[in-house]
Amino acid sequence: MCTYIAEKIEIEGSGKGREGWFKIEQVAVSYDHPFDAPYEHALNLDFINEAMGPGARVAVELSEAAARKLVATIQSVLAQAAAGNHLDSQRGE
Repeated sequence: MCTYIAEKIEIEGSGKGREGWFKIEQVAVSYDHPFDAPYEHALNLDFINEAMGPGARVAVELSEAAARKLVATIQSVLAQAAAGNHLDSQRGE
C-alpha cells in the first residue's frame, strides 16, 4: 500500500547546507517512503528556500518514535522559554 501524506508551510529561519547558511522560507512535511533512512515509512522534513535552487535545502528523515520525541522536546523547550519570559513574542519583537 502506498502512503503519501504531505503539507508545506511558510516559515522563517536559517539552515546550513553545503554552501553555508541560507534563509529558510518553507518546510515540506511528509510521511512517505524515505530515500535513505532504513524504514518502510518516515516523517520527512525538507527545509527549503525555493528561490535559491536545490542547493538551499536541508532534508531530514525520522522514524515515528524520533519524530514524536522531537515534537515533545520542541514543546518542552518552548514552554521553558515562555516560563522564563524569553520568547521574542513575549517582548513584543
